Amino acid sequence: MARLNTLRYGRAAVLTLTGAYFLVPLACAVAFSIGAGVPGQDIGFEAYTGILTAGGFTDSLALTLELAAATIVLVLGLLVPALITVRLAAPRLRTLVEIVCLLPLVVPAVALVAGFSAVLGWGSDHFVGTPLFQVLVELQNPQFPLVLVLAYTLMALPLAYRTLDTGLAAIDLRVLVEAARACGAPWPRTLLHVVLPNLRGALLNTAFLTLALVLGEYTVAAILGYQPFAVWILAISGSQAQMSVAVSVMGLLVTWVLLLIIATAGRARRPKETS
Repeated sequence: MARLNTLRYGRAAVLTLTGAYFLVPLACAVAFSIGAGVPGQDIGFEAYTGILTAGGFTDSLALTLELAAATIVLVLGLLVPALITVRLAAPRLRTLVEIVCLLPLVVPAVALVAGFSAVLGWGSDHFVGTPLFQVLVELQNPQFPLVLVLAYTLMALPLAYRTLDTGLAAIDLRVLVEAARACGAPWPRTLLHVVLPNLRGALLNTAFLTLALVLGEYTVAAILGYQPFAVWILAISGSQAQMSVAVSVMGLLVTWVLLLIIATAGRARRPKETS
C-alpha cells in the first residue's frame, strides 16, 4: 500500500512539473500579449482582435498553408509508394531507403539553404535563354516558391518516414495486398481502397507533422527572401511585439486543437459487439 501511494505521488509530481514547464511560459506570453504587468498600459485584447486586420497576416498565412498542402502531397506521394514497394518487392533496399530519408537530420537548415542558393545561382548564370532557366525562375516565383516546397519536403522526410514505416509495420501489408489481388482488384484500387484506409492514422500523423514543420520553419524561408507565416511573425515583432506574441499563442493553440482532431480521426473504430 505504501509503495502504491509513493508511485501515485511520484506520478502526480512528474505530471505537475511537466504541466508547469509547458503552461507557465504560455501563461506569461498570454499575460504579456494582453498588457498585464506592462508599465503604463491597461489590460486589453487589442493584440488578438487586430490579428486578422494586421498587414501581411492573410497573405503570409495563405502562402504558408499552400506550401504546407503542396509539401504534404509531395511527401506522401514520394514515400507511400516507395515504402510499399520496398516492403513487398525489394526488402533488401529498406536500409538504403531509411538512410536516404534520415539523412536530412544531419544536414543543418543553414547548410541546406546554402546548397539551394548555390545551385539556383549557378543555374541562373549557366542556363540563360534555355527552357531550364524558365524552370529555375518558376521555382523562385514569389507568389508560390516551389523551392520552399522542395526544401520543406527534404526536411520532413525523417519524420514522415518514421511515421509511415511504423504504420506499415502495424499491418500485415502482404496479406492485405494478396487478398485484394486475389479478388481481382487492380493495383490502383488495392492501394486506394485497401492499403490507404489501414494507414489512416499514419497518414494523418504525417500530414500533421509536416504542417507543423512548415508553419514553424523560419531559417530557409528567411534566407531565401520569402515571407511565410513564421517570417512574418518575426517581422512584426519589432513594431508590434504584443501582436507577434498573440499570434504565436494562437498558432500554438490551433496546433494543439489540430493534434487532438487528428488523434481522434486516426483512432481505429472498435467493432460493435454482437450478442
